[in-house]
Amino acid sequence: MDRHHRIDYIEFAVSDLDASKQFYATAFGWRFTDYGPDYVGIQGAEREVGGMYRTDELRTTGPLVILYSENLEQSLTAVESAGGTVLVPPFDFPGGRRFHFADPSGNELAVWSEK
Repeated sequence: MDRHHRIDYIEFAVSDLDASKQFYATAFGWRFTDYGPDYVGIQGAEREVGGMYRTDELRTTGPLVILYSENLEQSLTAVESAGGTVLVPPFDFPGGRRFHFADPSGNELAVWSEK
């Protein structure tokens, strides 16, 4: 399946990472990979499909939707050309790079790439 520009990952902001892991594990059988004290990956059947991060600034608008890109710089240019606003410029993280943007209605999304 072609992953380019498809929804690939969803992140939840949580105030208590341990309590959230316990909730989702108990309620839905989710499994996690710990990446430090403030972040866990949510494991799907074949790969990681999302994550949860601890923060004092909770999102009340829902989870962060993350798209995959085969070329992050081209996607950044496309977002800006289409009228999107870059909220967080590209940054490195273990496993790749990503940036956050707002669409013309103000919805925040992110785009990531392995490169």
